[in-house]
Amino acid sequence: MQIVDLNWLIHPLFLSAKTLFVAFLLFIFIGLPIAYFLAFYKGKFKAILEAIVMFPLVFPPIATGFLLLYLLGRNSFIGKALGLNIVFSFNALVIAAFLAGLPLLVKPVQSVLESFPKSLIEAGLSLGKSRFEIAIFIMLPLIFKSVLSALILSVARALGEVGITLMLGGNIVGKTDTVSLAIFNAVYDGQNERALILSLILVVLSVVMFGFINFLDRAKVAK
Repeated sequence: MQIVDLNWLIHPLFLSAKTLFVAFLLFIFIGLPIAYFLAFYKGKFKAILEAIVMFPLVFPPIATGFLLLYLLGRNSFIGKALGLNIVFSFNALVIAAFLAGLPLLVKPVQSVLESFPKSLIEAGLSLGKSRFEIAIFIMLPLIFKSVLSALILSVARALGEVGITLMLGGNIVGKTDTVSLAIFNAVYDGQNERALILSLILVVLSVVMFGFINFLDRAKVAK
Protein backbone atom coordinates (compact mmCIF):
# COMPACT_ATOMS: atom_id res chain seq x y z
CA MET A 1 0.00 0.00 0.00
CA GLN A 2 1.51 3.30 -1.10
CA ILE A 3 1.46 6.12 1.41
CA VAL A 4 0.69 9.50 -0.11
CA ASP A 5 3.15 12.18 0.99
CA LEU A 6 1.22 15.37 1.69
CA ASN A 7 3.99 17.15 3.56
CA TRP A 8 4.36 19.55 0.61
CA LEU A 9 0.81 20.70 1.37
CA ILE A 10 0.52 20.36 5.15
CA HIS A 11 3.82 21.99 6.12
CA PRO A 12 3.36 25.31 4.24
CA LEU A 13 -0.25 25.59 5.42
CA PHE A 14 0.65 24.92 9.05
CA LEU A 15 3.67 27.23 8.91
CA SER A 16 1.62 30.04 7.35
CA ALA A 17 -1.16 29.58 9.90
CA LYS A 18 1.32 29.73 12.77
CA THR A 19 3.02 32.78 11.28
CA LEU A 20 -0.27 34.61 10.75
CA PHE A 21 -1.41 33.82 14.28
CA VAL A 22 1.68 35.41 15.82
CA ALA A 23 1.53 38.32 13.36
CA PHE A 24 -2.15 38.83 14.25
CA LEU A 25 -1.21 39.17 17.92
CA LEU A 26 1.47 41.69 16.97
CA PHE A 27 -1.05 43.63 14.92
CA ILE A 28 -3.28 43.88 18.00
CA PHE A 29 -0.69 44.64 20.66
CA ILE A 30 1.76 46.70 18.58
CA GLY A 31 -0.03 47.80 15.42
CA LEU A 32 -3.15 49.21 17.08
CA PRO A 33 -1.18 51.23 19.67
CA ILE A 34 0.92 52.64 16.82
CA ALA A 35 -2.27 53.70 15.01
CA TYR A 36 -3.60 55.29 18.20
CA PHE A 37 -0.35 57.13 18.83
CA LEU A 38 -0.14 58.51 15.29
CA ALA A 39 -3.79 59.57 15.38
CA PHE A 40 -3.31 61.83 18.39
CA TYR A 41 0.37 62.73 18.14
CA LYS A 42 0.83 66.36 17.07
CA GLY A 43 4.62 66.58 17.20
CA LYS A 44 6.92 67.65 14.39
CA PHE A 45 8.08 64.08 13.76
CA LYS A 46 4.61 62.77 12.88
CA ALA A 47 5.23 62.84 9.12
CA ILE A 48 8.50 60.95 9.55
CA LEU A 49 6.90 58.31 11.77
CA GLU A 50 4.04 57.86 9.31
CA ALA A 51 6.53 57.47 6.47
CA ILE A 52 8.38 54.76 8.40
CA VAL A 53 5.16 52.84 9.01
CA MET A 54 4.12 53.14 5.35
CA PHE A 55 7.60 52.26 4.04
CA PRO A 56 6.90 48.53 3.43
CA LEU A 57 3.83 49.43 1.37
CA VAL A 58 5.52 51.81 -1.08
CA PHE A 59 9.02 50.29 -1.18
CA PRO A 60 9.66 47.11 -3.23
CA PRO A 61 9.27 44.10 -0.88
CA ILE A 62 12.41 42.38 -2.15
CA ALA A 63 14.43 45.54 -1.41
CA THR A 64 12.80 45.87 2.00
CA GLY A 65 13.76 42.28 2.73
CA PHE A 66 17.35 42.94 1.70
CA LEU A 67 17.58 45.98 3.97
CA LEU A 68 16.22 43.96 6.88
CA LEU A 69 18.66 41.17 6.07
CA TYR A 70 21.47 43.70 6.12
CA LEU A 71 20.28 45.27 9.39
CA LEU A 72 19.32 42.13 11.31
CA GLY A 73 21.91 39.65 10.05
CA ARG A 74 24.32 38.03 12.47
CA ASN A 75 27.24 40.06 11.14
CA SER A 76 25.38 43.37 11.24
CA PHE A 77 25.95 45.95 13.97
CA ILE A 78 22.50 45.32 15.44
CA GLY A 79 22.88 41.57 15.20
CA LYS A 80 26.23 41.60 16.97
CA ALA A 81 25.15 44.10 19.62
CA LEU A 82 21.92 42.31 20.55
CA GLY A 83 22.95 38.77 19.70
CA LEU A 84 19.93 38.40 17.44
CA ASN A 85 19.20 35.14 15.67
CA ILE A 86 16.40 36.20 13.36
CA VAL A 87 17.47 35.63 9.78
CA PHE A 88 16.33 32.35 8.15
CA SER A 89 14.12 31.42 11.09
CA PHE A 90 10.45 31.42 12.08
CA ASN A 91 11.00 34.82 13.69
CA ALA A 92 11.98 36.17 10.28
CA LEU A 93 8.67 34.97 8.83
CA VAL A 94 6.74 36.72 11.60
CA ILE A 95 8.64 39.98 11.10
CA ALA A 96 8.05 39.83 7.34
CA ALA A 97 4.32 39.18 7.78
CA PHE A 98 3.98 41.90 10.42
CA LEU A 99 5.79 44.57 8.41
CA ALA A 100 3.92 43.70 5.22
CA GLY A 101 0.51 44.04 6.84
CA LEU A 102 1.25 46.89 9.25
CA PRO A 103 0.55 49.81 6.85
CA LEU A 104 -2.84 48.35 5.92
CA LEU A 105 -3.75 48.24 9.60
CA VAL A 106 -2.33 51.50 10.85
CA LYS A 107 -3.57 53.88 8.15
CA PRO A 108 -7.29 52.92 8.21
CA VAL A 109 -7.44 52.77 12.01
CA GLN A 110 -5.55 56.05 12.29
CA SER A 111 -8.05 57.73 9.95
CA VAL A 112 -11.01 56.43 11.95
CA LEU A 113 -9.47 57.60 15.22
CA GLU A 114 -8.70 61.05 13.82
CA SER A 115 -12.35 61.48 12.86
CA PHE A 116 -13.65 60.18 16.19
CA PRO A 117 -15.92 62.73 17.95
CA LYS A 118 -13.75 64.80 20.27
CA SER A 119 -16.77 65.51 22.46
CA LEU A 120 -16.93 61.87 23.55
CA ILE A 121 -13.25 61.88 24.48
CA GLU A 122 -13.64 65.11 26.44
CA ALA A 123 -16.70 63.70 28.20
CA GLY A 124 -14.70 60.67 29.27
CA LEU A 125 -11.86 62.84 30.55
CA SER A 126 -14.31 65.02 32.49
CA LEU A 127 -15.58 61.88 34.23
CA GLY A 128 -12.07 61.04 35.39
CA LYS A 129 -11.43 58.25 32.90
CA SER A 130 -7.88 57.61 31.75
CA ARG A 131 -6.84 57.69 28.10
CA PHE A 132 -6.56 53.90 28.18
CA GLU A 133 -10.06 53.47 29.60
CA ILE A 134 -11.49 55.86 27.01
CA ALA A 135 -9.76 53.98 24.20
CA ILE A 136 -10.93 50.56 25.38
CA PHE A 137 -14.41 51.23 26.72
CA ILE A 138 -15.59 54.21 24.66
CA MET A 139 -13.71 54.34 21.37
CA LEU A 140 -13.13 50.67 20.59
CA PRO A 141 -16.80 49.57 20.77
CA LEU A 142 -17.77 52.35 18.35
CA ILE A 143 -15.02 51.66 15.81
CA PHE A 144 -14.77 47.89 16.33
CA LYS A 145 -15.99 46.95 12.84
CA SER A 146 -13.50 49.31 11.21
CA VAL A 147 -10.69 47.91 13.34
CA LEU A 148 -11.70 44.33 12.54
CA SER A 149 -11.80 45.11 8.80
CA ALA A 150 -8.30 46.60 8.99
CA LEU A 151 -7.04 43.57 10.93
CA ILE A 152 -8.42 41.16 8.34
CA LEU A 153 -6.95 43.23 5.50
CA SER A 154 -3.53 43.24 7.15
CA VAL A 155 -3.67 39.47 7.69
CA ALA A 156 -4.62 39.00 4.03
CA ARG A 157 -1.60 41.05 2.99
CA ALA A 158 0.63 39.11 5.35
CA LEU A 159 -0.64 35.83 3.91
CA GLY A 160 0.42 36.80 0.40
CA GLU A 161 3.81 38.24 1.37
CA VAL A 162 6.70 36.93 -0.75
CA GLY A 163 9.51 39.44 -1.21
CA ILE A 164 10.39 40.24 2.40
CA THR A 165 9.86 36.61 3.42
CA LEU A 166 12.09 35.37 0.61
CA MET A 167 15.00 37.59 1.62
CA LEU A 168 14.66 37.47 5.39
CA GLY A 169 13.38 33.91 5.79
CA GLY A 170 15.59 32.36 3.15
CA ASN A 171 12.93 30.11 1.55
CA ILE A 172 14.34 26.99 3.20
CA VAL A 173 12.19 24.04 2.14
CA GLY A 174 10.71 22.33 5.17
CA LYS A 175 11.60 25.22 7.45
CA THR A 176 10.69 28.69 6.15
CA ASP A 177 8.63 27.96 3.04
CA THR A 178 5.22 29.54 3.60
CA VAL A 179 2.32 28.89 1.22
CA SER A 180 3.32 31.72 -1.11
CA LEU A 181 6.91 30.53 -1.25
CA ALA A 182 5.77 26.92 -1.66
CA ILE A 183 3.90 28.02 -4.80
CA PHE A 184 7.08 29.70 -6.06
CA ASN A 185 9.11 26.55 -5.35
CA ALA A 186 6.54 24.26 -6.99
CA VAL A 187 6.52 26.31 -10.19
CA TYR A 188 10.32 26.45 -10.20
CA ASP A 189 10.47 22.65 -9.86
CA GLY A 190 7.88 22.13 -12.61
CA GLN A 191 5.24 20.78 -10.20
CA ASN A 192 2.40 22.85 -11.58
CA GLU A 193 -0.36 20.72 -10.05
CA ARG A 194 0.94 21.40 -6.56
CA ALA A 195 1.27 25.08 -7.35
CA LEU A 196 -2.31 25.13 -8.63
CA ILE A 197 -3.68 23.45 -5.49
CA LEU A 198 -1.83 25.84 -3.20
CA SER A 199 -2.92 28.80 -5.31
CA LEU A 200 -6.56 27.73 -5.14
CA ILE A 201 -6.31 27.49 -1.37
CA LEU A 202 -5.04 31.07 -1.26
CA VAL A 203 -7.84 32.15 -3.58
CA VAL A 204 -10.46 30.62 -1.29
CA LEU A 205 -8.91 32.17 1.82
CA SER A 206 -8.66 35.56 0.13
CA VAL A 207 -12.27 35.46 -1.07
CA VAL A 208 -13.47 34.53 2.42
CA MET A 209 -11.50 37.33 4.07
CA PHE A 210 -12.52 40.01 1.59
CA GLY A 211 -16.10 38.78 1.69
CA PHE A 212 -16.07 39.27 5.44
CA ILE A 213 -14.60 42.75 5.01
CA ASN A 214 -17.38 43.66 2.59
CA PHE A 215 -19.93 42.30 5.05
CA LEU A 216 -18.51 44.52 7.80
CA ASP A 217 -18.52 47.53 5.47
CA ARG A 218 -22.17 46.97 4.57
CA ALA A 219 -23.01 46.55 8.24
CA LYS A 220 -21.36 49.91 9.00
CA VAL A 221 -23.34 51.62 6.24
CA ALA A 222 -26.61 50.03 7.35
CA LYS A 223 -25.97 51.15 10.91
